[in-house]
Formats: sequence, C-alpha cells, structure tokens
Amino acid sequence: MLVNVKGLVKRYDKLVALDYLDLQVEEGEIFGLLGPNGSGKTTAINCILSLIRYDKGSIEIFGKPMKPNAYDIKRNIGIIMQNVAVFEELTVYENIYYFCSLYIKDKIEVKRLTREAIEFVSMEDYADFYPKKLSGGLLRRLNIACGIAHKPKLIILDEPTVAVDPQSRNKILEGIKKLNAEGATIIYTSHYMEEVEQICSKIAIIDKGRVIAQGTKEELKAMISLGEKITMELYELPEKNINELKEFPGIYSVEYHENLLEIKSAKGRNNLIHILDYMAKNNIIFGKVYTELPTLNDVFLEITGKELRD
Repeated sequence: MLVNVKGLVKRYDKLVALDYLDLQVEEGEIFGLLGPNGSGKTTAINCILSLIRYDKGSIEIFGKPMKPNAYDIKRNIGIIMQNVAVFEELTVYENIYYFCSLYIKDKIEVKRLTREAIEFVSMEDYADFYPKKLSGGLLRRLNIACGIAHKPKLIILDEPTVAVDPQSRNKILEGIKKLNAEGATIIYTSHYMEEVEQICSKIAIIDKGRVIAQGTKEELKAMISLGEKITMELYELPEKNINELKEFPGIYSVEYHENLLEIKSAKGRNNLIHILDYMAKNNIIFGKVYTELPTLNDVFLEITGKELRD
C-alpha cells in the first residue's frame, strides 16, 4: 500500500471538510479522486501532504507515518497543485532547474533532469520564455514539469487541466499516462469525469468529505441500476405515447423535451429493440437514435441524487 488514509477528519469550525475519509492507493495506480468543488478533494490532498493539520485519523505513505518533517518521504513526492506556482522572474528553464535542485544536489544531474522535463512537456521552444509570455496551457505544462523533474515515485495532481485549451489538456493527460508507464504512482483529483474515466485505473467519488463509491470504472457502473440511455430525435410525441413508454418493463425514466426523447433503462439486452418495435407499431416517425452506456456522472447522480457540479 503506497498511500493509506484511515478515518481522516478535518473541521473548519462547524464545517466538516473531511468526514472519516478512507483512501488506499496501491503502487503503480493512477488513482482518481472525482468530486465537485467543495467536496473535500483539495483538503484531503493538503492533509496527505501534511500541509494542514487534521483532527482525527492516520496517514501513511511508503509504509511510514506522514508528518510535516517527514522529508525522506517528501523527497519522493511530486506535487502539482491547482494554482500555478512558478517564479515570474525566472525563465522556463530556470524555474524547472530551481524546483529540481530542491531535491537533487548534483548540478550536472539537475541540468540533465531539467532538460528531460522540458522535453517531457514539449516546451523546448519556450525554454527561455518568462511565465508572463506563456499561454494558460503552457503555464500548466510548466507547472507539471516543475513538479516531476526530480523523478518522484508518487505524483499528486490537483485539477491540472482547469481552464486550459483542448490541445494542452490532451497533452497533459498523455503526459500523466506516460509518467505512470515509467513507474510513478499518481493521485489525480478532478471534477471532470471524462478525464478520470479516461486515465484512472481506480476511482473514488467523494462528496461532503467522504467516499461515496470506490472501485474501477466498471465496478462503479455495476453499482447502479442504470444500464443504458437511449436518445431519439422526434418532432412530435403525444403524452399518451410517453405514458405508455413509461410502463415498459425495465424503463424507469422517460423525458421528452425540445424534440429529443431520452429513455433511461435498467440493465438488459433488448431495451432498444422493444422501443423501436413500439415506434413502428404506432407509426411514430423518428430521426437519429443514440445509445449510451452509464458514465461516472450517472453513477454520481444515482448515488447522490444530484448532478456532478463544477
């Protein structure tokens, strides 16, 4: 067990930020923390890193208790926080060199690792640029390079793709998978369910400071009753037909809005066939038909009764 968090409680006066949070991260995983803003993700990370005090619980990293002065543990951790933290008066190269030198004392090795980090985030053409000349996406990539240049065994990324363009987002996600392939264990926090679903081997969904579901994406989806969402383009659908569709076995939600019919069904093999057969028998003309398997947002919605929010 690389990271073992048990019964973590953190209060801010009357606000309970973490409510007996349990997290276990195995070596070699990309472990996703999925949850809305205010769910406790960042607070949990700050506690794990011993950046803030917590009220109850225990935290072990690499099999040792994590404390503020546990520098032997911290040397093997890379941190990329949500807010970009680089020095405006230093160039891209100088920023990465500085952060790497905090962990590595051999100057020749620091230079080598700095060059590798620049290549890793594809910023060779920007090595002499100052941060104020970089786009938001490039700043995020610089932030990541500063956090991983010293080759840490555990990398923690807190919302690294917030407010970046799609190209930079894809580059960041590709980089995270490459870091993992090279041996790093990664904790990745986000409220972008698509990213977590794309790269994470295990996922914990948290809300109000506690884990409400945990497992692989397949295991999480198996926890809910939703099996399929069927969407049809319809120019007209009388109320009578909507009510009849609601009576179908295995159908538990039928909504018609702005010429789109959305049907949510339980797990089964022939839901779409039965619906298409009903449309044909009732001479109902429809356009495109879409089917979609459950997403992590559906898991969150069914478990909590609300949408995963920003």
